[in-house]
Amino acid sequence: MKVVIAGGGTGGHIFPAVAIGHALQRLNPGTELLFVGANGKMEMEKVPQEGFKIVGLDIAGFNRSNLLKNLSLPFKLWKSRQQANNVIADFKPDVVVGVGGFASFPMLYVAQNKGIPTLIQEQNSFAGKSNKILGKRAKAVCVAYDNMERFFPKEKIIITGNPVRARISQSRITKQEGLDAFRLSTEKKTVLVVGGSLGAKSINEAIAKGLEMLKGMNVQLIWQTGKLFIEEARKSSEKYGSGFVVMDFIKNMEYAYAAADVVISRAGALASAELCIAGKPVIFVPYPFAAEDHQTSNALALVEHNAALMVRDNDAQEQLIKKLQTLMSDDRMQVILSENIVKQGIKDADERIAKQVIAISGK
Repeated sequence: MKVVIAGGGTGGHIFPAVAIGHALQRLNPGTELLFVGANGKMEMEKVPQEGFKIVGLDIAGFNRSNLLKNLSLPFKLWKSRQQANNVIADFKPDVVVGVGGFASFPMLYVAQNKGIPTLIQEQNSFAGKSNKILGKRAKAVCVAYDNMERFFPKEKIIITGNPVRARISQSRITKQEGLDAFRLSTEKKTVLVVGGSLGAKSINEAIAKGLEMLKGMNVQLIWQTGKLFIEEARKSSEKYGSGFVVMDFIKNMEYAYAAADVVISRAGALASAELCIAGKPVIFVPYPFAAEDHQTSNALALVEHNAALMVRDNDAQEQLIKKLQTLMSDDRMQVILSENIVKQGIKDADERIAKQVIAISGK
């Protein structure tokens, strides 16, 4: 079986793509995989690190901040389709899988026009425009949330969950091991703050403003700030002594999840899926400028199951620390949120999706 997996741009697209690739090779040894990404994007570096071959398309999205940069967009769209045609002619895939990101659309569009079966892995609870178009002719649409028939033909939808990195989905790390990894105390509750790999301005500013209150709550902090805020965060936290671990990026996230009693996070699809598996009480602060405001939809899908709390981005300065205080003082609420969010987690999403790929391949 020969499979193209197309997409990328962010870790939220790349990690699921890689997880699906590994699952296909486990379930169907001998499967040939070719990843297709966008030139200049992080998948061109990250995918080869996982041992997979990748080719790049010259494709970019609509630039909302600098409209002049969109003058070349029609040419790039045309060129990317020609490149996608060449990929299919050379590789001759049995199935093309789209995980979202710039390269996903031209590859699936060309494959569908050639009669090659396609599968969409829609990570968010609010589907983007490209996937809604592609979903009409896809053989299967793998989703992580209920009520996705708003966007896709009902008969094509399969609830599989979102693939999560194996070191998180299969983690057996104890709370003590997590605390030891960050040199934190067993005598205090631990709050993990994470806003994605680049950080989150509203979350960072709210935490910096609330450090004195956090110290007064007798909690300790693991704080991923992103590169832009790291120096300010270190200066702000130094005056409060120990118990504040400040990092621009956390590589061993499985240890951070194990150490945490409560998590503050953005609500990207990957973060939401990981938190469902980690089973920790979480306060989401969705990034409001994500396409179609899908992070707010992701968060609300869990809030509606009483599986998470949410603070809107523009309310973070005033409400985030207050919401955290209320949650930290309510052990029963922590238990309820933890029990409910873990019910939403699917640990074998990668293999569920891989089985659908195999099924539509006809192999």
